Amino acid sequence: MRTATVIGLTTDRRPIRAYADGGHSDYRTDKTRVLLLGPEGWDAAPLLAWFDTAAGLRERIALSAVADPAPLASYPPQGEAYAAAPEAHCLWRWIGLQAPDLVVAVRTGARDDGLAARLPHAAAAGVGAIPVVAVAALNAETLAPLLAEWRGGHSPARAEMWRRLAREPHEIARLLSAKYATALEQPVYIPAMALLCRLRLGDTAAVEAIVAPYVDGRKSALANLTSSHFAGHLLFGALARATGKRAYLDLARAAADLAFDNGEPLEAMPLHDEMSDSLFLVCPLLAQVGALTGERRYADMCVRHMRHMRRLTLRADALHRHSPLSDTAWGRGNGFAALGLLFSLEYLPRGHEAWPAVLKDFQAHMAALLAHQDASGMWRQVIDLPGSFPELSATCMIAAALARGVRRGWLPSGAHGDALARAWYGIRMRVSAEGELVDVCAGTGKQTSLQAYIGRPALLGADPRGGAMALLAATELMGVEKEGEKGVRFGIF
Repeated sequence: MRTATVIGLTTDRRPIRAYADGGHSDYRTDKTRVLLLGPEGWDAAPLLAWFDTAAGLRERIALSAVADPAPLASYPPQGEAYAAAPEAHCLWRWIGLQAPDLVVAVRTGARDDGLAARLPHAAAAGVGAIPVVAVAALNAETLAPLLAEWRGGHSPARAEMWRRLAREPHEIARLLSAKYATALEQPVYIPAMALLCRLRLGDTAAVEAIVAPYVDGRKSALANLTSSHFAGHLLFGALARATGKRAYLDLARAAADLAFDNGEPLEAMPLHDEMSDSLFLVCPLLAQVGALTGERRYADMCVRHMRHMRRLTLRADALHRHSPLSDTAWGRGNGFAALGLLFSLEYLPRGHEAWPAVLKDFQAHMAALLAHQDASGMWRQVIDLPGSFPELSATCMIAAALARGVRRGWLPSGAHGDALARAWYGIRMRVSAEGELVDVCAGTGKQTSLQAYIGRPALLGADPRGGAMALLAATELMGVEKEGEKGVRFGIF
């Protein structure tokens, strides 16, 4: 069955639609994957209806179709995605990730920078080249003999996608650790999360060597303090737990103590900037230090800060707005909320009176997120806006929360396990053998409008933020893989 899917948004926020074959996400199929690239405004439905009745073709070909929304664009598209040339960036990246064996396009003028001209020579979305056949018109008369005679085999793009999808969580974790978990210029959340994952991979001595300047006093862990430093100090707490060394606990406690004034709890941890990020940047550290010290005041402060942020960011539909400046459910902002609730549950005492309420919030948030997962397994830059780009870091954060939530028994494995498997599929597609990534939202402070979130840069290539969160997802999936959770499948499915 083939469905019309919104794959992007035009400059004026009109949906860009494609007709995707029902098996378009199954790269394992032996069918030849063919994409029809029609002219602007083309209605593919009549031709697809003909194909669906064409015996001898539908049995061996998976056919999808899209109309070119920007026929005059140059490729590969220049400028930041997706604010500059959103139609061209959308089509280039979507086609690359679809990885068809063949694109059939209507013949146009002799432009050497057009989409059909560049697909065979440049790796769309960093995936691989795709052959193109140009025809005078897209109709049954031209398509029937072409498809019947085509024996071109699998495209380089599809072969690359097979390689990506064949990898297991531990393979991707090692790849990303080697690229992104190598330094700690400041103990802030991005490099610290990568190093925390490297610690989970067993590289304790290497991680201790990297953090040594903060232990021996050569560097101050709280210099140039930002809210990101609080989550960065989770690394020191994890090292305290792994090694039993008091120096690491002292570093983590020093950051957590900033939530108090002469021993009295503040209304909330400073520097939260009214953003949902703070649910992750602050709450887990307080709960972790409470667990390591046995002092209840840290757990109480975790809950106090969480309730403060909940009043600012929680929407009625259980998604989180990024800040009170806009009701937009920013993708990574919801990833922060998911991880903040998850890690707080991990460290808060089970007997704490707030623990059941935190669990209920976590379960409600994950249920709300499941309703917005797209067909490729991804969550979007704006969670509830179809057509905003599928965003990798948010998907990785939500996948990590799903993985541990299922493993701990806090989430039922059925629907949540299926969503996790779909997310892992989408994540693997977007991580190259060199650790380069597709569609990671750049650093984002609080914005004042939906359009501002839609227009944030979507990075293609190496990115420490996306790399750290993909590494987190991979290491969490290693835990599910090891424990053999029912309802969660890995590999190509």
